[in-house]
Amino acid sequence: MTESARPLLQGLEIFGLVGKTAVVTGASSGLGRRFAAVLHSAGANVVLAARRADRLNEIVDELTIAAGKSQSDARVVAMPCDITEAGAPAALVDRAVEAFGVANIVVNNAGISRVLAATDDTVDDFRYEVEINLVAPYEVARHAAKALIAANQQGSIINVGSILGGGGGGRLKVPGYAASKGGLHNLTRELASQWARKGVRVNAIAPGWFETEMNEEMFGTDGGMRYITDNTPLGRPGIEGELDGALLFLASDAASYVTGQILFVDGGWSAV
Repeated sequence: MTESARPLLQGLEIFGLVGKTAVVTGASSGLGRRFAAVLHSAGANVVLAARRADRLNEIVDELTIAAGKSQSDARVVAMPCDITEAGAPAALVDRAVEAFGVANIVVNNAGISRVLAATDDTVDDFRYEVEINLVAPYEVARHAAKALIAANQQGSIINVGSILGGGGGGRLKVPGYAASKGGLHNLTRELASQWARKGVRVNAIAPGWFETEMNEEMFGTDGGMRYITDNTPLGRPGIEGELDGALLFLASDAASYVTGQILFVDGGWSAV
């Protein structure tokens, strides 16, 4: 027997997040900062996580003003933390539950990237990059899923992968980044398969070239920009806002039948 058809929804209602709570790691700058603002504007409560407390407090103030609310009613709290530290992922999920009663959207965005030849790398530095980009998201997702399953609630976990999770960096020489993001992509599929029947969806966004603090050197040189434009079918890097739709889709009920997917938003990079 098939499920009953979902009633028709008007306009963009299906993408709304009112009553939901989102945890965003790496929220102090770049894509994470934008993700937090987009989720908040769609009606979600938001828990901002990153190491830089001053940056997080600035964003809390910005979102409070944007919402036209007092800080106590603004639906946003900061949680300064290093998610690679023991106990931090669990504490982050606990903070969301304490503040808003639930953590049913998780955006695993925190990450680092190092550019160097594998022969110049050290195993300790490689291990640290994998710890941030792969192990920490696993721990955050694991604790969020445990809380959701225990409460019999549905949720959406969104891992932020990369075009370099789908192939090597070539001339870029990013052994730790490529390995960790490739692992994150397949971890996404594995967790999706484990938790689907528990009501927890797990997907990933794999961005192409978007300018952030992490890749500002690439965008700051003529050679770097030529590499991006020459290898991207659309002929340009992504611009701020071009990940918003993918984020809202995966976070909301619009993607209620979508799990285990890697959504590339890359101007066609992965197609060639």
